[in-house]
Amino acid sequence: MTIRVVQWATGGVGRAAIDCVRQHPDLELVGCWVHSAEKSGRDVGEILGGAAIGVTATNDVDAILALDADCVVYAPLMPNAEEVAALLASGKNVVTPTGWVYPDQSRLGTLLEACERGDATLHGTGIHPGGITERLPLLLSGWVAGARFVRAEEFSDIRTYGAPDVVRDIMGFGLTPEQAMASPMASLLGAGFKQSLRMVVDAMGFGTDARTSTTEEVAVAVRPIDSPIGVIEPGQVAARRFRWEATVDGAPVVSARVNWLMGEEGFDPDWTLGEEGERFEVEVVGDPSVTAIIRGLQPESIAAGLERNPGVVSTANHCVNAIPAVCAAEPGIKTYLDLPFFTGKAAPDLSTARG
Repeated sequence: MTIRVVQWATGGVGRAAIDCVRQHPDLELVGCWVHSAEKSGRDVGEILGGAAIGVTATNDVDAILALDADCVVYAPLMPNAEEVAALLASGKNVVTPTGWVYPDQSRLGTLLEACERGDATLHGTGIHPGGITERLPLLLSGWVAGARFVRAEEFSDIRTYGAPDVVRDIMGFGLTPEQAMASPMASLLGAGFKQSLRMVVDAMGFGTDARTSTTEEVAVAVRPIDSPIGVIEPGQVAARRFRWEATVDGAPVVSARVNWLMGEEGFDPDWTLGEEGERFEVEVVGDPSVTAIIRGLQPESIAAGLERNPGVVSTANHCVNAIPAVCAAEPGIKTYLDLPFFTGKAAPDLSTARG
């Protein structure tokens, strides 16, 4: 039976999610919520710059709640727990890259009640956090005995991220070091990454008394740096590093790290992406120690990234590909530890292309 899907918001993740839904053999797009009145009432295909697809977008929340649908891909810039609860209570499963990867369910009474009322499931996912930071390390750990340390790390040129307001006002690029360190970025990211750390700690049995810490650093421009948010002047923030670490008895056991740079030249300190360039790394130290390097989630060029960033697309795909498993799950808040293994699907035109 086809699963009826609603897309909530049409930013970068939302647009990619719509593409993935339309290519998935088990899914059908039946609705779309948009923030702006200008988009409301328009065909979703036209909003995405293509031909009409027969689905009309709306900014009416009540219309979405009343819609006959099985699942919502909830992808606004910032999550709203009341919106999620309303969607769940209306009988719609929710998959989202905005949080709830491994939440403390003792603090989520309202959402759990909404799941029970609507016989629905909530699943938080994504890429980093939401995949590389916990799903891949747990997969690799199956090849290791006596694991002692787990690391998931991102190395990205942030010039390829096509959301200038977010890059400047939330990520803190182009600000003074004091302004950047006072921005909400560390706490926004930390809410997800700390859940990822706890999932790995719990699943791999590192202990019940792990403590988490957050470290953030900035590098400033020493000369003008051209960027998609404008020229970053000397003394302004041009690179950021974040590290979240879980320790047991004072020893680090799980670490999630982010390295974001506006290029690789003209920084103080003199940071680079390293010889391997842009990438994600996952490492499990034990017998034997295993390291995986993941490529393809960063774009080939700045222009390509601003047009369609593969990291954003993968985030959306991970959400969409989880939908059948989430819809089949028991009501409640479900993580990777609760769901069966799921995959992407073959291209719908594969047989035609082969013929």
